[in-house]
Amino acid sequence: MTVRRLPLVAGLLALATGLSGCSLLEGDPNSAPEPSVTISRTPPPGSEGLAKFYAQTLAWQGCGTGQCAELTVPLDYARPDGDTIRISVLRMRATRPKERLGSLVVNPGGPGGSGVDYARAADFIVGKPVRQRFDVVGFDPRGVQRSEPVQCLPDPQMDTFLGQDPTPDNTTEERAFMASGAEFGKACVANTGPLAAHVSTVDAARDMDILRSALGDAKLNYLGKSYGTFLGATYAGLFPKLVGRFVLDGVVPPDATPEELALGQAEGFERATRAWAGSCVEEGGCPLGSSVDAVMASLRALLKQLDAQPVPVRGDARVTQLTEGWAATGVAQAMYDQGQWSTLTDALGKAQAGDGTALMDLADAYATRDKDGRYTSNLLEAYYAVTCLDDPDSSDPATYEARARSFVQKAPTWGPFMAWGSAPCGEWPVKSDAKPHKISAEGSGPIVVIGTTRDPATPYEGSVRLRDQLANGRLITFDGDGHTAYGRSNSCVDNAVNDYYTSGKAPADNTKC
Repeated sequence: MTVRRLPLVAGLLALATGLSGCSLLEGDPNSAPEPSVTISRTPPPGSEGLAKFYAQTLAWQGCGTGQCAELTVPLDYARPDGDTIRISVLRMRATRPKERLGSLVVNPGGPGGSGVDYARAADFIVGKPVRQRFDVVGFDPRGVQRSEPVQCLPDPQMDTFLGQDPTPDNTTEERAFMASGAEFGKACVANTGPLAAHVSTVDAARDMDILRSALGDAKLNYLGKSYGTFLGATYAGLFPKLVGRFVLDGVVPPDATPEELALGQAEGFERATRAWAGSCVEEGGCPLGSSVDAVMASLRALLKQLDAQPVPVRGDARVTQLTEGWAATGVAQAMYDQGQWSTLTDALGKAQAGDGTALMDLADAYATRDKDGRYTSNLLEAYYAVTCLDDPDSSDPATYEARARSFVQKAPTWGPFMAWGSAPCGEWPVKSDAKPHKISAEGSGPIVVIGTTRDPATPYEGSVRLRDQLANGRLITFDGDGHTAYGRSNSCVDNAVNDYYTSGKAPADNTKC
């Protein structure tokens, strides 16, 4: 929970990793012949030195229910004749090949989420009409999972890093927190090597255009959720005339400063946690109180108590105590999907009684960590490596002290956590000159932006903000809870997006669901 803006991953990513052997739709589309499509593989203007990369085709091989391939891209786009890296790609073929419209590239967020795992869950992440007519394609962005993964800390040290006090209370704790972030960054660079300087979102967006060419698509059709909206918006800013049918669900606005992003997420999680508290009270017997304000006060008191005196955790190979950092991570995990609210209520009741096991289980799910203490992905390591290049921050502890004092006024529970979260990016050893900037994508086709009114991780206001900046944006508002909307819980959203992908007709701006 030491992150300023929590890794933004759509809720179905966890489901995706367990679906390698099932399909809910008809036929075996992967046995269908390759579609006969001829397009120009000429690099777009400004990319002429990349001709050999744009000319490549993908050598698909069966891998479970899908097909896998590797895409070759330059390590450093400023040196296209230098070293190269390989990007892992997975394709789930359209289930009605004769009606195929092209490829749909998907990204679940992060940064650090696996597009390969996400695409493997194609039956669940897109509607049936889309699944029938598009090859669903996912790639692990550079630095993620199967694509030259960023490496930082051994698992035991990662436990310590994530479990540390995320809300320093005095100068000594502040210095320890800043030092921990600095050491983490040094380890990432030392263990990752030259790639650590080339895992920005701009790099990933440029990789995505080479993927578009290798897939044989004249334009990129795309579904991006959470941080995937930032990746998609970055692509649209770089290649507006190559934007196809684009959906950005749960927006990270590219022009927001680190402080704005931190405050926005603090307010988003505060709003979502109050919604959970209301549900807890309405169901009766809420262990934390009989009113929303009482529940929130009890939650803050519990976190403060855990800061001073952690409670035991049973059955974990290494983590034997639930700290404030692990507890807050567990609470955050449940805010992504209201389906986990009852689990959270039970876990908090047990933590109050002195057993942190259930809340640690939620934290493990967030950190992609199993009971043996093994991290099953490099999500959190890649998160920092990408974020600290995209959004460099201050190295002065006073900056975060001031944020904490300010944020707590608007988000009493989550403000202090988010205020200190980007401190590692202030000490990051790879320096970046990236700055927040507006993206209008002049010349693009319609870009559909979806915002959920009580989304904790990507507050609704961010979706409105991006729609207002895009030259051709269309906003869908979902009045609901949880993180992102398409494919989760609302037929109004699903139908509008399915129709857009299959017909090309974008929904009206300001559609409300």
